[in-house]
Amino acid sequence: MVARKAHNLEVESSNLSPASKMNTIFKAIVGSQSYGTATANSDVDYKGVYMQDIDELISFGYKEQIERGKDEVYYEVRRFLQLLQSANPTVLELLYSPEDCVIQKDRLFEIIISNRDKFLTKKCRLSFGGYAVAQIQKAKGLDKKMNWEKEKTIRKTVLDFCYVIDTDSEFNSLSVKDWLKRQKKVQNHCGLALVDHFRYTYNLFYDHLAELKSENPKFEGGNYGYKGIVQNEDISNDISVSDIPKFAKRDTILYFNKDAYSQHCKDYKSYLDWLENRNTQRYIDIKGHKQQIDGKNLLHCRRLLDMAIEIATENTIRVRRPNADYLLKIRNGEVNLESIIEKAELDIKLLDELFEKSNLPEDAPTDFVNNLLLQIRHNQPQPPK
Repeated sequence: MVARKAHNLEVESSNLSPASKMNTIFKAIVGSQSYGTATANSDVDYKGVYMQDIDELISFGYKEQIERGKDEVYYEVRRFLQLLQSANPTVLELLYSPEDCVIQKDRLFEIIISNRDKFLTKKCRLSFGGYAVAQIQKAKGLDKKMNWEKEKTIRKTVLDFCYVIDTDSEFNSLSVKDWLKRQKKVQNHCGLALVDHFRYTYNLFYDHLAELKSENPKFEGGNYGYKGIVQNEDISNDISVSDIPKFAKRDTILYFNKDAYSQHCKDYKSYLDWLENRNTQRYIDIKGHKQQIDGKNLLHCRRLLDMAIEIATENTIRVRRPNADYLLKIRNGEVNLESIIEKAELDIKLLDELFEKSNLPEDAPTDFVNNLLLQIRHNQPQPPK
């Protein structure tokens, strides 16, 4: 059921222009509250439609959409009609909002509602079905960051992406860390010199004098002053090159996979951002049912497919879902989520047949949508001069 407290929330309009604030013609509670799938931790989301006056429409003041945080979005009526014509599921649902979710509804918006059936077209096959496919991909994505936790993702260093020619195994590659361990060498006694015409490829030399000095403090000889492969393994983001004496003998060839290292840095930063901003309750839910599939994505997949089937067979949209309890079981992982995916994939194929047999029009004609917009504009009250 809809959270009753939501109706008592006041909406600040500081980001709206005066005309947009005055000409809001529709506002409703959307999302899980309207579907009947809200939980104790669910947010209250709002969407609405507003009209701008003529001066704003013909000047730089026109705004087709205003977002007041992640939970509140308003569309200018022209943009709203464009989205309706494209069969956008989010805006189509607004036309069928449950009455207990409607906060404001102007007579001008009633004009759109009275024509809402004309926006149910065969385009809904791709819009609702496409959204459903996307939800499956999100739910079972192998790269979902919530699955990274089990791998104990750690920040890697430049050395983790360096490889050398392994002369002991028919010139196969070997990680530089393994090579150093096998050769009983340390990275900070290495010196690198770039190989001409080869990207990120270096001749690697080893300073045995520096090694002797570190092992025997009384050793009075000098060293070559090599900078190491990296100067500081923990913070360096690139390798170091050194001045190599002409008589030095190369030990091996090193390759730094810099592209892979850069991608790792981006992924790791993205992971840290996710850890900081993740929906903790949703994460706990998935860890709880241990199916490593996001049940919330599959809830929306099932909902979208059911709505698409209803559009094709009944020419309507039921926003308040009659199977809300079952959808919540999907969300909570109380059913086998793999079977939900299998059924969804079958229904996605079924949509082609259902929409082909339906009596739905191919599209909402542009002339009709344009005339509807003009009718609303002409009936728009003008602000006092």
